[in-house]
Amino acid sequence: MIQAMAKAVLVCVAILVGLAAVPSARQAPGLAFRLHGTVEPIRSRIVTVPRLTGTGNGPIVIVHLAKPGTIVRSGDLLIEFDRAAQIKTAHDREAEYRDFIEQINKKRADQTTVRAKDETDLVEAKNAVRTAELDLLDKELVAPIVAERNSLALEEARAKLTQLRRTFDLKRRAEAADLRILEIQRDRALNAWKHSEGNADKMRIVAPLSGLVVLKTIWKQGSMGEVQEGEEVRPGQPIMEVVDPSAMRVRTCVNQADVTRVRVGQAARITLDSFPSRQFIGRLEQLSPIGATSGMSDNVRTFLAVFSIEGNDPHLLPHLAAAIDLDDSTPQARVVRK
Repeated sequence: MIQAMAKAVLVCVAILVGLAAVPSARQAPGLAFRLHGTVEPIRSRIVTVPRLTGTGNGPIVIVHLAKPGTIVRSGDLLIEFDRAAQIKTAHDREAEYRDFIEQINKKRADQTTVRAKDETDLVEAKNAVRTAELDLLDKELVAPIVAERNSLALEEARAKLTQLRRTFDLKRRAEAADLRILEIQRDRALNAWKHSEGNADKMRIVAPLSGLVVLKTIWKQGSMGEVQEGEEVRPGQPIMEVVDPSAMRVRTCVNQADVTRVRVGQAARITLDSFPSRQFIGRLEQLSPIGATSGMSDNVRTFLAVFSIEGNDPHLLPHLAAAIDLDDSTPQARVVRK
């Protein structure tokens, strides 16, 4: 029994010694330490659902969507939305605009007719005043009752002329106001027409740069997922990203306990978690001078670090996890960060 237990102890010791001889997968020999980050593109453009102008614009339907992983050139079609509603609205607003133009033309013609009649009445009233004034010149030669009647006729003619002059100006102001109301409605219909046409043009989105199509996950129907053709999306919602795969980098966070061990320009070896056989040479390009609060504790700070990657490779895709092994073999000055 004692011999069996001794053999078991020896076996355990041998296993432990063998494990100690094997290098750790998390700590490569001859390297300072390892960080973990995410691959991201240096140049990229996020494509969002267009924001439509005007009122009454709800969700819009995707009728064409570029497949994820497709290589596109600048100007290639990425997304096309259903523009039937915008085209119908544009036609309706155009009809309203042209209707207001016809109303304005008719209003101007009617006002011209009324103005001509008012001017004729005004001339007749002036002539009536002059005639009454002439009739009053021979008041000494006619009977007193006739002279009194001519005097009353002159006063009536003058009063009518004064009234016509006042109403003439008031009518012109009222006509100008009516015409201005129609012109405002016409301009509003024109703006709505142009906005609707602009909305229809926004239903087609082309690639802003040459690169790789990456669909973004959004919240839909109670879960996260990628958008598909035929689904409804809301304005302003990001649904796609076009990335330039020729230049990638890795973004990571350095704990405050390790920040004194890194410096800008420090060499690094980058390995993709999805493709362990793929290794790349990198360099620390940016290191945040101010630490951010960690999600684990308010007392712990992390510093943002960005590593560049030399060359390009088809396996370097956005959002892939990567391990960063920092080379600390060269002596360097330590910077104490408070």
